Amino acid sequence: MSLRIRQATAQAIPIISRLADEIWWPTYRDFISEEQISFMLEEMYSISSLDQQMAEGVTFLLAIRDEVPVGFAGFSLTNTAEQVFKLHKLYVLPSEQGKGTGKAMVDEVSRLAKTAGGKILELNVNRGNKAQYFYKKIGFDIHQTLDIPYHTFVLNDYVMRKNL
Repeated sequence: MSLRIRQATAQAIPIISRLADEIWWPTYRDFISEEQISFMLEEMYSISSLDQQMAEGVTFLLAIRDEVPVGFAGFSLTNTAEQVFKLHKLYVLPSEQGKGTGKAMVDEVSRLAKTAGGKILELNVNRGNKAQYFYKKIGFDIHQTLDIPYHTFVLNDYVMRKNL
């Protein structure tokens, strides 16, 4: 089974939107409400939102196994003074977890960010999300604990960082 990671073009936005819907429900339903999941999917993963993010400079990557899209990532430079790149999104299908796909995507984001002069890769992860243990395992440390007001919700996040 071959895995490829490639930069996503605007034509891949419907694929990313579909993957988000397939991934978010099983990932988040145990620790955030259905109302919040629906809201976040519309707010961040609708075709128009993804178009806007891409136009604003977020680079998206698609993970493709045996010609089938199985995950995606999105990242951008967020702090030019410290050369911090933010991994805004990293999601793989539940059936793909544990196969090295997430690590391969983080490695590719790290490589691209470092090539662009990045010194730090940063991400937010919900404190209830078991993905935090994956991030720790691949070299991220907790930098901050934040409660972020977001519309009518509060995002209970860790900000995690790793040096590039």
